[in-house]
Amino acid sequence: MSILSGKEIVLGITGCIAAYKSVELVRQLVKHGAQVHVVMTKNACEFITPLTFQTLSGNPVTIELFNLYEEKEIGHIALAQRADIFVIAPATANSIGKVAHGIADDMLSTVVMATRAPVLFAPAMNANMWENPIVQNNIESLKGRGYHFIEPDRGDLACGVQGQGRLAETEDVLDVIMTILSPNDFNQKKVIVTAGPTRELLDPVRFLSNPSSGKMGFAIARALQQRGAYVTLISGPTALAQPRNIAYVPVQSAREMAEAVNRHFDETEIVVMSAAVADYRPKEAAAHKIKKADAALTLEFERTSDILESLSAQKANRILVGFAAETQDMLAHAQEKLHRKKLDLIVANDVSRDDAGFGTDTNAVTLIFADGATEELPTMSKAELAHKLLDRIATLTGSS
Repeated sequence: MSILSGKEIVLGITGCIAAYKSVELVRQLVKHGAQVHVVMTKNACEFITPLTFQTLSGNPVTIELFNLYEEKEIGHIALAQRADIFVIAPATANSIGKVAHGIADDMLSTVVMATRAPVLFAPAMNANMWENPIVQNNIESLKGRGYHFIEPDRGDLACGVQGQGRLAETEDVLDVIMTILSPNDFNQKKVIVTAGPTRELLDPVRFLSNPSSGKMGFAIARALQQRGAYVTLISGPTALAQPRNIAYVPVQSAREMAEAVNRHFDETEIVVMSAAVADYRPKEAAAHKIKKADAALTLEFERTSDILESLSAQKANRILVGFAAETQDMLAHAQEKLHRKKLDLIVANDVSRDDAGFGTDTNAVTLIFADGATEELPTMSKAELAHKLLDRIATLTGSS
């Protein structure tokens, strides 16, 4: 179940060309199980029709200040009271200025004034407007009063110039919404998460690796950040975008990953090793490309260092969490790894399944704890699983 499941989200749309991007935001919020109530300004209706948002959200769109909501309720009060969060995306300079100065002359600004829910602004505007000292002063004033902001991106703007002013990507806005609504049970805890595969060079153009996409590790890192942790994400090569507000350390080989983990370990309270680290590497990588020959090719391999096992000797009161990607005898292999590496928790999954493991958006795992307790979790998205895992880790840290 997503953090957003069952949440009441009021989404304000203001008059900006970026209003079309809010269509995808509504779709994603609904996909995560949220109830979305859209409030549009009259200017916003010049860019996109209310019917679009009504169709996607399944709820009526509110525009006029003096229309009664559900007949018996005063519209702006009803929306303000039901909101778990109020998101304004896109937020124009005008809408930001209104709220900063207590102006409530339309439905959107009136609901903002009436709500006690957290308010998130996702600005979108011309680069010069964004940089205008008046706009920046308004933003700082609102931040000082507890309002939340996600900065616009840089790039080509609708007005034909380049600069900062593009509405933040939907995934990033969604991430901030989840952060605001998530429990803060990992507040200021320092956590290492490893993700993705490693690559062990055979020669300058070939390597040994595995199909790990890094999706599980990235989801865990993102969930930790949403729940208040200071996260260092150490990842092998992936096609995933670097997440916002997370210290990111890219590595290639198992040796590089070990060095990066050891470099950050002393200041860390929790380590989650979800990376698929190579167990072996070529004893010697060829200096030049290995050429094709008629004879069979023989390579000699050596063991890589076991990162988690080496950390267990320095464990102290840290929480160590490992992953066991197996294709047979999953529980037996995972339990052996748990005890040998002195872990607090291991996450075991059968990577031969189509709905779990490498490259999938979903996963199905069994959690095995140091005291022998086990918990089987059904197939769910990796984002959902990340929060389930953190719920269990929180009990180990005493922060639950």
